[in-house]
Amino acid sequence: MHVTLRPGNAADAQPCGAICYEAFKTIAEQHNFPLDFPSPAVATELLAGLLAHPGFYAIVAELDGRVVGSNFLDERSTVAGIGPITVEPAVQNRTVGRQLMQHVLDRVTQRRFPGVRLVQAAYHNRSLALYARVGFVAREPLSTMQGAPLAVQMPGYTVRPATERDLDACNQVCVHVHGHDRRGELLDAI
Repeated sequence: MHVTLRPGNAADAQPCGAICYEAFKTIAEQHNFPLDFPSPAVATELLAGLLAHPGFYAIVAELDGRVVGSNFLDERSTVAGIGPITVEPAVQNRTVGRQLMQHVLDRVTQRRFPGVRLVQAAYHNRSLALYARVGFVAREPLSTMQGAPLAVQMPGYTVRPATERDLDACNQVCVHVHGHDRRGELLDAI
């Protein structure tokens, strides 16, 4: 099987979005977890945004001229972030994911990022094994909690939308908690 890797572009949003939706849907259903994306359109919209953003590096895998996977590297902050990485379910377990992962790790080295991070679903043992084989170490568990907010107010505390005036304080919290700057991501989130 000959896989070709190439830089992603705006035209890849639809095929990569469909693959992203199917890949996450397949693994979530196998483990009886809720879906990460409610529809292919939502996954496509997310990946279209990443493909268009100058702070993200995108790589696409093709097999016989057909897109079969993608990976993204978030280069907005001091420590790079990987993902989402997805491979069409029909061609999983054939080294496509490993090639996509190795490609972005090589870029991390070339760009001299001091570190790299990713978030991985704990129930997906195949990807956890891949990440361990390429050198990642599990640091902390992460849980996604879903449901309606409690709408509880605590005296002395106010919850409000963040503004650019909050950027430095929010980044200081990130440095204190995680040990590195995430200013670029925070600014985009605001």
